Amino acid sequence: MRIAYTMIRVADIERSIAFYVDTLGMTLFRREDYPTGRFTLAFLGYGAELSGATIELTWNWDAQLYDKGTGWGHLALAVGDVVRACGRYEAKGARVVRRPGPMMHISPQRGDAEMIAFIEDPDGYRIELVQHA
Repeated sequence: MRIAYTMIRVADIERSIAFYVDTLGMTLFRREDYPTGRFTLAFLGYGAELSGATIELTWNWDAQLYDKGTGWGHLALAVGDVVRACGRYEAKGARVVRRPGPMMHISPQRGDAEMIAFIEDPDGYRIELVQHA
């Protein structure tokens, strides 16, 4: 078993696909239009769809804006170098909402502070960049 995908709702499917593909370097695995339901699904990720983590973007044709509520957190991407990744994404138009640096708190289990940054996608969803060697 594995987690197949995480779904987020977007206001403009073309803009969101462009961000995840062109800015974050994901692959668009498939796009499905459902005219009778008036919605479109797009599945994106890294690697292979059937073995990796995937994001499902859902565009409801009649919706303009979504309330993310207080339960939403963020997506996270493991990157080799947070500073470089943040600069690369910012150069492609991503909004940086937390500059690269160590996490403010240290876990006793971990013993050091992770290097992180946060960017936002076009709908304001936060994406954490976590440095992994």
